[in-house]
Amino acid sequence: MQARLPGILADIEELVRCESPSADLDAVAASAALVAAVGRRHLGTGPETIVSDGRTHLRWRLGSGRLPSPGAAGADPGPRVLVLAHHDTVWPLGSLETHPFSVTDGVLRGPGCFDMKAGLVLALHALAELGRPSGVTLLVTGDEELGSPSSRELIESEAAGCAAALVLEASADGGALKTARKGVSLYQVRAVGRAAHAGLEPERGVNATLELAHQVLAVSGLADAAVGTTVTPTAMSAGTVSNTVPAAGAFSVDVRMWDPDEQRRVHAAMSSLLPVVPDAVLQVSGGPNRPPLPASSSAGLFGVAVRLAETLGLPGLRSAEVGGASDGNFTAGVGTPTLDGLGAVGGGAHADHEHVLVDALPGRAALLAALIDELLRGTDGV
Repeated sequence: MQARLPGILADIEELVRCESPSADLDAVAASAALVAAVGRRHLGTGPETIVSDGRTHLRWRLGSGRLPSPGAAGADPGPRVLVLAHHDTVWPLGSLETHPFSVTDGVLRGPGCFDMKAGLVLALHALAELGRPSGVTLLVTGDEELGSPSSRELIESEAAGCAAALVLEASADGGALKTARKGVSLYQVRAVGRAAHAGLEPERGVNATLELAHQVLAVSGLADAAVGTTVTPTAMSAGTVSNTVPAAGAFSVDVRMWDPDEQRRVHAAMSSLLPVVPDAVLQVSGGPNRPPLPASSSAGLFGVAVRLAETLGLPGLRSAEVGGASDGNFTAGVGTPTLDGLGAVGGGAHADHEHVLVDALPGRAALLAALIDELLRGTDGV
């Protein structure tokens, strides 16, 4: 993998220079075309291009098909491994002008380099080094940063029945693998009132801002710090002009939890919210987005990774439980053992200081290749 480093850096640069903000369908499609071309160079074959709700995803199925269903006739084709990545980013078009691609003093920078174009490149090089191993599905989605609205079903169907899902999201601090993730629920709370002149006859109005103020306090009270459940009102807007009682407004709610029971509890409470201001109407939309990824889903795979890292002479692996979610939550949710954070080492995801540590790239690629090889051999016991 050390010999592959110049190629790895060149591929990362090529992908980073093709900006791919999730909400821009044309940009995501152009990025998918580039990823397909880069993948074809390394894997010798192009992917299936899957467009869902205008969003472009790519799938390489290498070798034999999916595992047969229980009781199905025919020879067992052996274990399948899902390698999961995404090519969309949070960075808007034009970000390269303010955050240009660069490699200086062993640090690579550029929009989306850490989250997660470097990880995607590592996956391509690991699979190429293994000679396009039969039994691997590489799935590269184009809407992860939006919560995977069009790719969730695809991810879950690909993961079902696989021996493991290996997720190329960036590592946690210091290169730690992500062995547990919180689940996510997303809501919008909308209040509908009635407009009136704020100076002449405010009493004739129904103040949507006041209703939202009551609901923000009620919603934030659903959090439970003792079990790690956060319920956070975020973006809010109401009204039109400063001298009019606002007739409508809304705020968003971000919910994170370790326990599926907590996800259900909060959802029931959010669905039961009632208006406080007389004559106001309350509308609550949204719900669970991703289930929690429990540590039990990754424990066996992490043990294999620790052993392989030692064999490869890599620094000792650490694990981390994180509040952020990924598509690994979906794979774990369908019962597939899942190990996340196998991508680049660095930091600053979604931030001005986003970066990748160049020296760590060969080791991460080697670890991924070794994991895939071990899992396909079926000798790991996971």
